[in-house]
Amino acid sequence: MLKRKIGKIALGFAAALGASAALATVAQARDLTVVSWGGAYQEAQKKVYFEPFKKAAGIAMNDESWDGGVGVLRAKVQGGAATWDVVQVESDELAVGCEEGLFEKLDYTKIGGEAAYIPPSVNPCGVGAILYDFVLGYDKDKLKDAPKGWADFFDTKKIPGKRALRQGPKTTLEIALMADGVAPKDVYKVLATDEGVERAFKKLDTIKGDIVWWKAGAQPPQLLASGEVAMTSVYNGRIDTANKNEKKNFSMVWDGALFTLDSWVILKGSPNKDAAYKFLDFVGKAENQSKLSENIAYGTSNKDAAGRLSPAVLKDLPTAPDNIKNAVEINVAFWLENIDRLTERFNKWAAK
Repeated sequence: MLKRKIGKIALGFAAALGASAALATVAQARDLTVVSWGGAYQEAQKKVYFEPFKKAAGIAMNDESWDGGVGVLRAKVQGGAATWDVVQVESDELAVGCEEGLFEKLDYTKIGGEAAYIPPSVNPCGVGAILYDFVLGYDKDKLKDAPKGWADFFDTKKIPGKRALRQGPKTTLEIALMADGVAPKDVYKVLATDEGVERAFKKLDTIKGDIVWWKAGAQPPQLLASGEVAMTSVYNGRIDTANKNEKKNFSMVWDGALFTLDSWVILKGSPNKDAAYKFLDFVGKAENQSKLSENIAYGTSNKDAAGRLSPAVLKDLPTAPDNIKNAVEINVAFWLENIDRLTERFNKWAAK
């Protein structure tokens, strides 16, 4: 009787192991999944990265989009059911995720070597994808008196109508301070003080009833097109693409723009690491990155990509000398230290 029971237990255990192995095989058999930011940007990526990669490498690949947030990545990795492999992340997500072990440490020998990329885009856990700006965007067909900067954005008498800003404190507080007269180079020095934070929220109070909040990068051009807002903070590439692809007459103000860099990461434990590296190698090549800039006006990370572009394309990139001369680099260290505190403050302010 005891032998029979032990035999049954062993059979049950073997069956359970077999089921687990089958589930693991199913999990590992899934296609490579690449995640980006949606909208016009991801459409450009599909055209110059995703579809050509699938054809060239013969690798099955899905693409999805997200709205950001390291908590989303944390849940994917720590929950043990990650369905994503390669994700494009913002600089603060890269820093936090790397520290928490959410990303694979990159082997740069598999993606062209560190020397192929501009120094700010080389990170142990990620490789630069794009450099881009948050700019002031507006519709030239609707605004006769063009705004010159963030001060005009906050001047509802001079330019009536709603304004749109990205929901949350990051970029919003910097914009408010510049609108209140803080020089771009001094923004983080002022924001690092309690008085500076108070000053930013006080400035936001002046247009609180006229603000429309956006979350996804595809929203600002839609808000301009519908006439729901007169002006918006917006990724520079979205304005460029709306003009090229939808024949819009949108314009942007580079003065006081906020620029940053996004990176590609491989999520820890990805069952598709080899395919992920092949993807990163493909999108890291200068000839492919230059095609991205031709389709959407973002700077890229390969040192040789810009040299393949015409002057007409280069002048509309955030990295062009005239466009970057009075821009502010988003301070990753500041936001890593202050994001929780200022998000709580922002949420309370927004709820009032």
